[in-house]
Amino acid sequence: MKPTIKPANPNFSSGPCSKRPGYDVNALDIKTLGRSHRSAIGKAALGKACADTAELLGLPDGYRVGVVPASDTGAVEMALWSLLGPKPVDIFAWESFGEGWVGDITNQLKLDNVTAYRADYGQLPDMSQANPDHDTVFTWNGTTSGVKLVDGDWISDQRTGLAICDATSAVFAMEMPWEKLDVVTFSWQKVLGGEGAHGMLILSPRAVERLESYTPAWPMPKIFRMTKKGKLNEGIFRGETINTPSMLCVADYLDALDWIRSIGGVAASIKRSQANLAVIEAFVAANDWINFLAQDAATLSNTSVCLTLDLEADQVKALAKLLDSEGVAYDIGAYRDAPAGLRIWCGATVEASDVEALMPWLAWGYSQVK
Repeated sequence: MKPTIKPANPNFSSGPCSKRPGYDVNALDIKTLGRSHRSAIGKAALGKACADTAELLGLPDGYRVGVVPASDTGAVEMALWSLLGPKPVDIFAWESFGEGWVGDITNQLKLDNVTAYRADYGQLPDMSQANPDHDTVFTWNGTTSGVKLVDGDWISDQRTGLAICDATSAVFAMEMPWEKLDVVTFSWQKVLGGEGAHGMLILSPRAVERLESYTPAWPMPKIFRMTKKGKLNEGIFRGETINTPSMLCVADYLDALDWIRSIGGVAASIKRSQANLAVIEAFVAANDWINFLAQDAATLSNTSVCLTLDLEADQVKALAKLLDSEGVAYDIGAYRDAPAGLRIWCGATVEASDVEALMPWLAWGYSQVK
């Protein structure tokens, strides 16, 4: 039968993601609007975004946090263009975004000593193949495959290379072994339902040392430059952004960070995300026509939950369209490069009660299109 209860919030998109519960744009502190980001008030807000991020994530001493242009993509590209070159590079890819970094490193930077370790959607490469004397590039969570790393034990504490991690759909939802990560990137619109166009770049002291001791052979666009006269431009990591940011987006991000603090910090946001996944796990266990794209339960993402169904590709699209038209789930079709299926965002900004309300609609929709 057609369900009667709908999710109170049908926004299950995997980016931009749902706003936090109780979000009200009118409650934002917008005193920075219309002011220069270089003014005292502007720099204070941007600096607070960096400092609060470091505090809430519990970053080790000496780690820097900066607001950079062009979302997570811009943050990753800054790291790749600025840091790679002096050592061989190992890249691990198991979905479209990781594969994109393979293409950029080999086709744009044209580095020669590069080894790509790949796995199909739903699986992880053998991470133990990482050479501790090489620079290593990897995603923590495969946003388009629903497969995440189990831990960072494969990253050597004696490494001489840098561990460069695209963590855009993992930070604030998964435990991160910060001491093992030299570069971490994420975007506001994935992890906390923030607004787009800005990225976050986290650097360890080892990454800073590389920046100050190595000059790439290629021209460096202005928005990628993190050093001045051979030294780190510390201003970037105090809120003095390279280009003009949206202060409205900054206010929105600060609101999201305040919410994380109010619910009990990162431990609480991780717990919320895991509770959302548990709802879908129970539903999949009870229905033999739907499965996780992830082949190993240990690697199952608790943010971008990717599902396969006992349907043809056009039927899956029809199901997603039907749920959209019913106003119960928006934007849950699989990523364009991924196998046909559904992708449901289960990060901390989503309520478990809404995931629970969605499950009967999945069953009903399946019966309609089958």
